Amino acid sequence: MKVTVVGAGNVGATCADVLAYREVANEIVLIDIKEGFAEGKALDIWQKAPIDLYDSRTVGATNDYSKSANSDVVVITSGLPRKPGMSRDDLIGTNAGIVKSVTENVVKHSPNAIIIVVSNPLDVMTYQAHITSKFPRNRVIGMAGILDTARYRAFLAEALNVSPKDIQAILMGGHGDTMVPLPRYTTVAGIPVTELIDKDKLNAILERTKVGGGELVKLMGTSAWYAPGSAAAQMVEAIVKDQRRVFPVCIKLEGEYGIKDCYLGVPVILGKNGVEKVIELDLNSEEKALLEASRKAVKEVMDVLEKLG
Repeated sequence: MKVTVVGAGNVGATCADVLAYREVANEIVLIDIKEGFAEGKALDIWQKAPIDLYDSRTVGATNDYSKSANSDVVVITSGLPRKPGMSRDDLIGTNAGIVKSVTENVVKHSPNAIIIVVSNPLDVMTYQAHITSKFPRNRVIGMAGILDTARYRAFLAEALNVSPKDIQAILMGGHGDTMVPLPRYTTVAGIPVTELIDKDKLNAILERTKVGGGELVKLMGTSAWYAPGSAAAQMVEAIVKDQRRVFPVCIKLEGEYGIKDCYLGVPVILGKNGVEKVIELDLNSEEKALLEASRKAVKEVMDVLEKLG
């Protein structure tokens, strides 16, 4: 098995490191536009193989996609963070151009790959990769839901003073403050979370989850990378090992939840073909309203991309 991670920054390098440590693939290729950057990161990860005892080989390349040829899965982390004075439209236009270029190279060298998009704004960058690749929707998906639920579960574990291993949860919708929390689908070792924590505390945790990325930016002055990189690696592992894990991922909806032609986070079964099945939950009226609000917010950003051409 072969996996390529495009973008050797903090998120991409973390993803490659986790994949190597877990021996998810025989070969893991890192690609970046900065001269020597991917090669250095890949070499560093390979040099700790004798310490952490893994066999996965990590290889780096500067803008040479031939090294990625015939990858089974490609993770795209490329893109720029929003800078002072940069409008949302500027960010979308810049990163869409990057994702488009990367996707074209992926299609050229790995036409059978499954693409996982991590670049921001996540939902619309998944849209860009999908329309560029022309791959079926099950092979172009975005990573957001796993990260959002991980933050939610971590906060809950802290509040309840229990192991995060025992907490299961689903969040839907767009990435960020339009995400749709689903407390009634949150359990602790099978116990509904609403039986273990009062409503006000739970709502505070949900609100903190919505701005989880922003909280880290305020603390560090930059975006997170350990959790996002690990979340992307978990998706890769589910695909490569055909684990058929149930995860929330961003995918183009084609009628599910009454929504068409919009890229939103929904629970799916993830296996060797990418998305094996989209799971439709029986949402109540309040949850449906929140999902519709999230759809409108994401569609607005998609419309910006379309206007930019």
